[in-house]
Amino acid sequence: MIEYRSIGKTFADGTEAVGDFSLMLPSRTTTVLVGSSGCGKTTLLRMVNRMVDPTRGQVLIDDVDVATRNKVQLRRSIGYVMQHAGLLPHRKVIDNVATVLRLNGVDRKEARDRSYAVLETVGLDTSLATKYPSQLSGGQQQRVGVARGLVTDPNILLMDEPFGAVDPIVRDELQRELLRLQAELDKTIVFVTHDIDEAFLLGDQVVILRQGGVVAQVGTPKEIIASPADDFVRSFVGLDKGHRRLHVEERDGTRIVVDATGKATGVLE
Repeated sequence: MIEYRSIGKTFADGTEAVGDFSLMLPSRTTTVLVGSSGCGKTTLLRMVNRMVDPTRGQVLIDDVDVATRNKVQLRRSIGYVMQHAGLLPHRKVIDNVATVLRLNGVDRKEARDRSYAVLETVGLDTSLATKYPSQLSGGQQQRVGVARGLVTDPNILLMDEPFGAVDPIVRDELQRELLRLQAELDKTIVFVTHDIDEAFLLGDQVVILRQGGVVAQVGTPKEIIASPADDFVRSFVGLDKGHRRLHVEERDGTRIVVDATGKATGVLE
């Protein structure tokens, strides 16, 4: 379980990225932080693994303040996936995936064996293991990034707009792959996006943010659509434009809530 307690962040130039933020993120669920640029969502995500330290307040994992944890050890215990995959261009795919295992002292053979297994888990042919990142498509690179985030079998996976740099068709494939992975692996996922449709599709809990990390509304996709907190939320999710006439479709064996434009807005259990 991740908990933010009265978190605030003011950067050295005086910019207040987050004012006063408190929230509980349940274990083994996906919490999506969604909002426009400058709302503090990435800052909040990076506080979990101490890539950003708060100016005030606490972030706790299973009731332990992350500020008491060694930064390097903490980061190696948490999966992290970023927008452009962040792969090392001079290292082959298999070595990119095995990076954290090797840093944690796992011997080369075991690290590679585990890396091959996780490549299969994220839907990549292991024949790609000996290629370099530049030889892969954007979607394949992102899958490698997800594999690297999962290879240590972390309880927590942080995903910072991981599908924002790929085309819509590939993005749809990656979103469906993440839903499959979460159903199979049962991680605590913190996912950042600016896309409300992506948030509604992937999130068990969706957090809509205003500027400065101010929470506009927290809830399931169904709760937010049924009872938007105010006009800001109503506009942000598209209810003011009449785009949220919902129905249910079955896709790949999963019941998906779809709006009038055909975009998925949630998953039914």
